[in-house]
Amino acid sequence: MKTILVIAQTPALAAALSTLLDRDQYRILHETDLQDEDSINPAGVDLCVLDAELTNVQPIRVVEKIRRTFAACPLIVYTNQAQWEYQEEAYLLGATHVLNKPVRTKLLTALLERLWTTGTTPNQPTTESIDYARSTPAGGRLPATGVTPYIAPQTLPQGESNHASPKLLELFREHSVILSHSLSQDALLKEFLLRVRVITRVNRAAIFLRNPETRTLRSACAVGLSHGFLDQFELSLKSGIGGFLQRYGRILRRDGVDAQNDTQIQREFELLSGQIAIPILDRESLIGVAVFDGRVTGEAYSSDDLALLFHLLEQIGMAIRNVQLHEDLGTNNRLMTSVLKHLHSACIVVDRELRVLHSNEMAATMFGKLSKFADLPQNVGSKIFEVLNSGVRVENFRYEMTGPTRRVLHINITPIRKGESGNADVALFVADDFTQVERVQLLEVETANLRLVKQMAERLAHEIGNAVVPLSTHQQLLQEQVNDPEFQKSLSSTMEDAVKRVTRLVNQMRFLAQDSVERSAPILVKEMIESAFREARIYHPIPSVLLQFEGTGEVTLPGDAKGLQHAFAEIILNALQTNSQPCQVQVRARTEIDAAGSRWAKIEVQDNGTGFTTESARKAAEPFFTTRTVGLGLGLAVSSKIIQTHRGTLEIPPAQMGQSGVVRVS
Repeated sequence: MKTILVIAQTPALAAALSTLLDRDQYRILHETDLQDEDSINPAGVDLCVLDAELTNVQPIRVVEKIRRTFAACPLIVYTNQAQWEYQEEAYLLGATHVLNKPVRTKLLTALLERLWTTGTTPNQPTTESIDYARSTPAGGRLPATGVTPYIAPQTLPQGESNHASPKLLELFREHSVILSHSLSQDALLKEFLLRVRVITRVNRAAIFLRNPETRTLRSACAVGLSHGFLDQFELSLKSGIGGFLQRYGRILRRDGVDAQNDTQIQREFELLSGQIAIPILDRESLIGVAVFDGRVTGEAYSSDDLALLFHLLEQIGMAIRNVQLHEDLGTNNRLMTSVLKHLHSACIVVDRELRVLHSNEMAATMFGKLSKFADLPQNVGSKIFEVLNSGVRVENFRYEMTGPTRRVLHINITPIRKGESGNADVALFVADDFTQVERVQLLEVETANLRLVKQMAERLAHEIGNAVVPLSTHQQLLQEQVNDPEFQKSLSSTMEDAVKRVTRLVNQMRFLAQDSVERSAPILVKEMIESAFREARIYHPIPSVLLQFEGTGEVTLPGDAKGLQHAFAEIILNALQTNSQPCQVQVRARTEIDAAGSRWAKIEVQDNGTGFTTESARKAAEPFFTTRTVGLGLGLAVSSKIIQTHRGTLEIPPAQMGQSGVVRVS
C-alpha cells in the first residue's frame, strides 16, 4: 500500500483523493503544514501532494520545505491559479507535476501508475520529461495545460560538479549584506558603493539622485570625495553629465567623443575626479547618475565591466524606487493615523480575522482600551461582523450606551475591499457622539411646543373673548330690559352665535388632540359631504348656496363619521368664505386602485373664488394661519390632522391663472 501525504489548509483535497483512489492501494494522510517535521517519517511517505495557489512566493517556500523533508519523494502540486514565474520556480525546486483543479481521476491514476512503474524521484526524471529550453514558448511561460511536464535538470559535462564552488558561495554571502539595507536608501547606496569599490578597485565614486522639486541631481552617497564639496555640488538635467544621460540614457566616458566636445561635461568630470558616468534607471526613467574614477591599478574598464555595472545600477535604481514608494506609503500611513487620531469621531479598523488594526483616541474614550475585538460592545461587534461577511454598508445605526456616562452614538460601518470579491477585507467603523445633538433637538422641540402653546393660548383667549363680550354686555342690561322683545331677540341671537363659536372651538381642540381613529365604520361619501355642507352652513349662513356633487353614491371609505364630517365641514366652510356671489361649491368623488392594489378614495372640493396664492397654498394647513381678520386659522389645520389619522393626505395646489381654489383629499 502506498502512502500519500496531502499538505493543505483544508481537508477537502485529502477527502477528494480518498474518494477517487482505491483504498486498498493508497492510504491518504492530511497535514495543514510542516511545522512539526519530526512527527512524520519521510521514509513512510511515497508521494507528497500540495494544495497551493502559485501566485506569490509563500507556496514556493513550502515546496522548498517539502523537498528538504522528503528529498526522495515525488511531489504533485494542485492549484487553481498559477503565475508562470512561480510555476517555473516550483519545477526548478523539484515539483514532479503541477496540475490544475479539479482532480481528474483518469489523469491522476495514470500519473501515479507511471511514477510507481518508473520509480521516478526528483533527481531521476522520467523518460517523458521535456527539456525546458526546447519546450518553453517565447517569453518563458509554460504550456497552459491541465498537467505541466516535469523539467529535467541540465546535464553537466563529465567530470564537472553540479555544486557551486565555495568561493562563489562566499561571494554571494558577502554581497547579500546589501539586502539587509533594502528599506534604507542611504545605507543601501553606501553598502553598494563599498562593495563595488572593492570589486572594481576604484578609489572615488559618487551617486547623484534626482530631486523632483528642483529638477537637479544631488549627491546621495560618495566614497573618496569630500562631503563638504558634494553638499554644494549639483548636476543639471538640462546640460552637462546629467543632461546627456537624461537625453540618451547610455554610459558616458570622459575620453569619449561626446564628452570631449562638451566643456561643461569635461568640467564636471574634472571636479568629481571621474572617468565614467553611468545612468541609474528604474526601467522607466532616469532617477540618478553614478560617477566612477579610474581603477587604482590603471587598468581600463572593459565593455563587459561597464555593461555589468549598468545592469547592477539598474537593479539599484529599482531598489531606490521601492524604498521611495515605501517611504511615501509610510508617510501616508502616518498622516492618515494622525488624521484619525485627531478626529472627533471614533474610528476603528477591523480585519476579517477580527483583529483590531487601528483605533483612535476617541474610540478609547467611548469604548475603553481596545486590545482585542471582544472588548467592543456585543451589539457593535455583531454589526461589524455582519458587514465583514456580507460586504454591505451599515449607515446611521443608532446605539445608546448605558452606564455611568450615557451616550447616543450614530454609527456607520463601511466595508473596504482590495479586489472585486463580495466579502470585505476590512471594516471601517466610525461612530459620532450625538448625545448633545439629541439634547439640543429635544430642547428645540420643547421650545417649539411652548411657543405653540403660548400662541394657542393667545388666540384662544382672543376668540373666547370675542364670544364672551356680547354676552357680558347683554348680561349687564338683562335686569333693566328683560321684558323688552327687541332685547330678548338680540340676547337670543348673541347667545346662539357665542355657543356656535365656542362649540366649534371645542371641537377643533378635541380633534387636534386625537392621534388615532376612535371608532371606524363604512361611510358613504355622498351622505358625509351633504352632512358636512349643512354643518358648514351653520357657521356661514348666507342666503343662496349651491352644492354640486359629482360621483356615484357608492363611493365609501372606513373611518370615524363625526371626525371626517368635521374635516370636510371645515374645508367646505373655507370654500364658502372665499366664494364670490352667487356662492357655489363643487365636490367630486371617485375611487382608484394603485399599483400595490390599495383602494383609495379621491375627493376634491372646489369653490368659485379667486383661489389660493402660492404662499397661502403652502401655509394654509398650518395652525393659526389665516388671511381673514376674524377666526383662529385652525380650520384646515384640523382637517389635515383628522385626515392624517385616517391614513390620508390633504393637498392644496396654488391656483393657476383664471382658476378657482381646490382642496384635494386622498
